[in-house]
Amino acid sequence: MTFWLMSPNSVSADGSRRHRSGAVVLAFAMVILLIAAPGLATAAARVPAACAPDKVIFQTPTGQKSIAVEIADDVDERAQGLMFRRNLPEGEGMLFIYDSAREVSFWMRNTLIPLDMIFLDRTGVIRHVHAKARPLDETPIPGAVNGDPDPRRLMVLELAGGEAARLGLSPGQVMAHPRIPQPTAAWPCR
Repeated sequence: MTFWLMSPNSVSADGSRRHRSGAVVLAFAMVILLIAAPGLATAAARVPAACAPDKVIFQTPTGQKSIAVEIADDVDERAQGLMFRRNLPEGEGMLFIYDSAREVSFWMRNTLIPLDMIFLDRTGVIRHVHAKARPLDETPIPGAVNGDPDPRRLMVLELAGGEAARLGLSPGQVMAHPRIPQPTAAWPCR
């Protein structure tokens, strides 16, 4: 798509006179910028991330956020999770990884600290954030909100309660990690 911005009272290529006030041109440019803004954010996420197996990186409106992670990728590790831990330092978490995307729910059995749970789809996009899950509560915490067209999750990141808000994590943001299938990753690794 090509746009021609003409000065007031300029003559177009076909010889006709055009009159555009500066305000109209400015308003037009602002509308184009607003339409393109989501695409610009997506384009920023397409620059490959410097991934490592022991960290995740999120693309947020205020920049990249890196979190050191322990990996829980087998049945026993996922079952144990963060049970019996008395603290989880700022900037650290546990990344639960499944072999394939599936519907998941978590609970807080034997978990002594409040946790934020960030549920990610198979491309590494945050689909749901459950903030400050209550310690020792056995009520299931679903990985998707009602009406989610694809409730399957490949990964779940657990952080100390309040960390998701502190870091500015919210649905729609992308995460980079080498265990996300790279050909379809929303933010691939280099």
